Amino acid sequence: MKKLIVLAAALTTGSIAYGQEAPKLKVSGYLETYFGYDFNKPTDNNRPGFIYSHNRHNEMNLNLGFIKGNYDDGSIRANLAVMAGTYTNANLAAEPGVLKNIFEANAGVKLSKSANLWLDAGVFSSHIGFESAISKDCWVLTRNISSENTPYYESGAKLTYGTDNGKFTAAVFYLNGWQRIRRQNGNSQPAGGLQLTWKPTPKITVNYSNYLGTEGLDSVRVKRFYHNVYGIFQLTDQFGLTLGFDYGTQQQQKSESAKNEVLSPVAIVQYKFAEKWAMAGRVEYYEDRNGVFIATGTQNGFKTTGYSLNLDYSPVSNAVLRLEGKLYSSKDDIFVRNENPVDKNAALAASIAVSF
Repeated sequence: MKKLIVLAAALTTGSIAYGQEAPKLKVSGYLETYFGYDFNKPTDNNRPGFIYSHNRHNEMNLNLGFIKGNYDDGSIRANLAVMAGTYTNANLAAEPGVLKNIFEANAGVKLSKSANLWLDAGVFSSHIGFESAISKDCWVLTRNISSENTPYYESGAKLTYGTDNGKFTAAVFYLNGWQRIRRQNGNSQPAGGLQLTWKPTPKITVNYSNYLGTEGLDSVRVKRFYHNVYGIFQLTDQFGLTLGFDYGTQQQQKSESAKNEVLSPVAIVQYKFAEKWAMAGRVEYYEDRNGVFIATGTQNGFKTTGYSLNLDYSPVSNAVLRLEGKLYSSKDDIFVRNENPVDKNAALAASIAVSF
């Protein structure tokens, strides 16, 4: 009983005294509430359709909250997290039943006693992109357009190898599809992917990820091949720079060589100007002329530049208060204001995020 009390205290406080064995089971959580205001004032209170996180207008709401259990004894590991929030409603609308509330559910086994080689299967966070669903871990409150329109999550299996010094990691993925827990009915083809991560120093991360799969029923399915590359550079203790570029192709029709293209460069600068304060700016461009991911029905398709300015205050290490202003400017009139098409969309968002 005494050992159980010590373990419970350690899990609660996050501290393990010298000589005590670290707990194999850890419980953690995350909760983020937000208020968003879209100056185009959508009548249904939904932000534009290509936005899936922080997507409600003129209301306080829960973007994402989850409770997670993690088990790791060095040879086997498992993660289970259940969630709720507007992020859940928007991103998992196609999943059936209780699968809509799965944030993470996977188990893994170490395949080698001497090497960092793991086989994991289940539901994971996506291997594509540098911005995740956990806003607190990102430099800007809301996600960039390419992060919103690539998978936030994926299901399947992955084989991961990492060097002992932690400088290089490689993973190969067998997936059920593009942001799917359950494979699309009528599509019998699995998907796959690759991720290569290099960290030459603790202040530099360079990553390449890709995805290869098909979309649609077997009779008409088309191939999708997507690439994502980014670098995160902590130039000084105060300045950080992230550069990313996405490029994807998708067949126009099955068994034909003609392809539609999607591309998106993005740059973010972060400046920590005081112990508890930081600001960040983001510039991005997203081009999807033929509506692979974002259909507009306009002459030039989706060709949009985004600008974001973000301010953070972290009173303690596990909490952050954030404020962001964002402007989208499009080549065509793809937004709506007062029931009229316009080429601009401006918004403000504020959030409180706590991890525990």
